Amino acid sequence: MRYLRRPCLRLIAVLLLTGGAAICGHVDIVVDQKGGGDYQTITAAIEALPMFAYQRTVIFIRNGVYEEKLRIDQNYVTLRGESRDSTIIRYSILRSAWDEQRDPIGPAVININGDDAVLDQMTIENTQPEIGPHAFTVFGTGTRTVITNCNILSKGGDTVSLWNYKEGMYYHANCYFAGAVDFVCPRGWCFIRDSQFYEVKPTAALWHAGHFDPEQKLVVVNSNFDGVEGFYLGRHHYEAQFYLLDCRFSANMADKPIFLHAYDDPTRNNPYYHGDRNYFYNCRKTGAPYAWYNDNLSAAPGSPSPEDITPAWTFGGKWDPERR
Repeated sequence: MRYLRRPCLRLIAVLLLTGGAAICGHVDIVVDQKGGGDYQTITAAIEALPMFAYQRTVIFIRNGVYEEKLRIDQNYVTLRGESRDSTIIRYSILRSAWDEQRDPIGPAVININGDDAVLDQMTIENTQPEIGPHAFTVFGTGTRTVITNCNILSKGGDTVSLWNYKEGMYYHANCYFAGAVDFVCPRGWCFIRDSQFYEVKPTAALWHAGHFDPEQKLVVVNSNFDGVEGFYLGRHHYEAQFYLLDCRFSANMADKPIFLHAYDDPTRNNPYYHGDRNYFYNCRKTGAPYAWYNDNLSAAPGSPSPEDITPAWTFGGKWDPERR
């Protein structure tokens, strides 16, 4: 597995803001399978939290393979692993299986219902073996969700599904995402930087829904896209807005622009008032280039410069996860 390892000072700022005590060595709860902490399972640690919290709780998870399916209802919860590759949370679950027999935990490996959650420095994997069917790894309905320094893996679609379509704001940095169709598929506002994406099937890597507010957008900065031969960059079923800056595409990416998926039955299609809103700056591809990702940032609303495209800009000034 390959992912970006270069130091990133802005990640320190993010963690200082969202769970700063953890990066300085402070933790509130320690989970250790071998019995050297407060709890031996992550589930037990989460269940011990009060329902209503007004300050951040940092749960530090020692190295190990945790076969657990988690539900986080509380606000201000940080799950921080001891190391990115050796702190592993995994579970096998298809979305279709959960739909047939729903449990209260949720359809994903980690299910986030609270606001201001942070996942840092771990591997999270949906281990179901089929390539293609929907298989959530992280599912969420909260807002201001932060995922940093993580490997988020699935062989199915919708790997990272953060779906608070009205208010959802999400920040991801220095992550490795893998999955099938629409494996990173936020609803609302999302900013991703310094990350890698790997598509395991010749389908779309990115998906976005921004129909509730015309300002909703998905921004990806300084990231790499790779996958099986013929994978394509992105699609959407609703109003959407994509910004990709300083991104690199492998030779395996198909010559297929980001597109609106339309059904043959017109009653299934949603209104499409704003048209295509796909903006690029300084993106490069290995091998023969494609014209559809040529620079066109000046055509975006307000004609932003590359320097304008920050998390604070993405979230309309409501949230700045990189602010010191």
